Amino acid sequence: MAVKDPTAVERANLLNMAKLSIKGLIESALSFGRTLDSDYPPLQQFFVVMEHCLKHGLKVRKSFLSYNKTIWGPLELVEKLYPEAEEIAASVRDLPGLKTPLGRARAWLRLALMQKKMADYLRCLIIQRDLLSEFYEYHALMMEEEGAVIVGLLVGLNVIDANLCVKGEDLDSQVGVIDFSMYLKSDEDIGGKERNVQIAAILDQKNYVEELNRQLNSTVSSLHARVDSLEKSNTKLIEELAIAKNNIIKLQEENHQLRSENTLILMKTQHHLEVTKVDVEAELQTYKHSRQGLDEMYNEARRQLREESQLRQDMENELVVQVSMKHEIELAMKLLEKDIHEKQDTLIGLRQQLDEVKAINMEMYQKLQVSEDAMKEKNEIIGRLEDKTNQINATMKQLEQRLQQAEKAQVEAENEDEKLKQEYVNKSESLQKEFSQKEKQLLQLETDLKIEKEWRQTLEDDLQKEKETVSHLRIETQEIINLKKEFLKLQEKNRQLKRICQDQEAALQELASKLSESKLKIEDIKEANKALQGQVWLKDKEATHCKLCEKEFSLSKRKHHCRNCGEIFCNACSDNELPLPSSPKPVRVCDSCHAILIQRCSSNVP
Repeated sequence: MAVKDPTAVERANLLNMAKLSIKGLIESALSFGRTLDSDYPPLQQFFVVMEHCLKHGLKVRKSFLSYNKTIWGPLELVEKLYPEAEEIAASVRDLPGLKTPLGRARAWLRLALMQKKMADYLRCLIIQRDLLSEFYEYHALMMEEEGAVIVGLLVGLNVIDANLCVKGEDLDSQVGVIDFSMYLKSDEDIGGKERNVQIAAILDQKNYVEELNRQLNSTVSSLHARVDSLEKSNTKLIEELAIAKNNIIKLQEENHQLRSENTLILMKTQHHLEVTKVDVEAELQTYKHSRQGLDEMYNEARRQLREESQLRQDMENELVVQVSMKHEIELAMKLLEKDIHEKQDTLIGLRQQLDEVKAINMEMYQKLQVSEDAMKEKNEIIGRLEDKTNQINATMKQLEQRLQQAEKAQVEAENEDEKLKQEYVNKSESLQKEFSQKEKQLLQLETDLKIEKEWRQTLEDDLQKEKETVSHLRIETQEIINLKKEFLKLQEKNRQLKRICQDQEAALQELASKLSESKLKIEDIKEANKALQGQVWLKDKEATHCKLCEKEFSLSKRKHHCRNCGEIFCNACSDNELPLPSSPKPVRVCDSCHAILIQRCSSNVP
């Protein structure tokens, strides 16, 4: 034979005792009444059994004076694991009459039962087995499966309402002895089972309705919280939309200001171009006048050359005398040639500058083709300037040819050449000044164009940003519309749930009123039964007429006999009906004593 483990036997015995104590407590509470006091014996035995279950396998802790073995240590852990247990622990510590840890543990168990959360507290404690290992041995009931079974049995105690006075009770000196005589069956208990089953069914229905109502309240509260959060988010989105609208209005105002500034700049540039056009026309007129003067001077020089050629024939005889003069003239000519070469270099530089101006004008022309219609007038002006530069180049070529002819003439006429050179230098300087002025004007035009391009780029960027903000705001408004739809749906669901909750509350009220009426009628029946005990039924042959209507009984008017008072009524007079939970149909009740009537079929059978 295999030897059983004594700790396993202890756990099984404690589990069976817990089952018996919990079952007896629930049954006795249902028969006695749901609200229990601290003097109720099954309730006291339940606390004793729970104390033994919690003490099983408890580790012994050493102290200064003796060994300490108490269940207050593991129960004190529930405060850390379950935040709602802080109130119980604080109230237990504040009780003035408790001096020992065992008394605090007993007070804690009583308060947990009154709160109907003993099963929840012990379930949190059983889950954390690594923390329980500090207080219990590995073979303890709380460390094994039996502890989980006991926690499941404790859930059934939520049916019971306990009203326990912990403050004035002496919990430190109580002796925890289990009374086994309470769990032995008797004949009275067997007879009262049917009535307990009916009451238990009614209480189970009520508990189910209470639990359903609790769940519905929790769902309604969660829906209220969700509705509040949606309302807050909706208000935030409305505020953000108003801010975005204000920003759009400001950006539109800035856009109008920038457009007005752009129009002002265009007007200024057009006015400046008109002024430059007038200046260029005046310069052209002056250039034409100077050209006419140069032609006249060239004709005079030509005439003088003819006269000098005639004089040259006369002065050939004097050439020998003037050889020395010729050498000096050659030296002067060399100097003049140097001056001419330098002027040619300046002319080449001017040509290069003209080429650069042409390239710049071409680039400006290409850029102005891409720009707006308002810039076309500037392109025409630049083309006119190019034509003028080409005319100036042609005139410069003509001047070069004339200079070559003048060089030939200068060999013969020094004084006239020097005068012509001085005039030419003056004219070239004036032309250089004109070129420099035109270059400055071109630079100003380039800077104006760059500024206008930058303004246009900034305006395009601003418009792009405004388009992006508008699209973003449209998306946000669409999201707000969707949120409004969801909010309306949730409101409809909330209304439906409220209607369901109201219907259920009305049904509960009707059930409660019917139960109270049935209880009152049952109590009246009990009192009538007590008052009318000992009365004798009338014989069937003697009862020929109804007591109330005094009509003779027949097949249509059947006899109904009262169990308590013995009176006989007809079926027409006994119309009072009472619904009972045990019977599917309502029963007839006596008018005088309110007892249940029975139909008599013969004189021998009641």
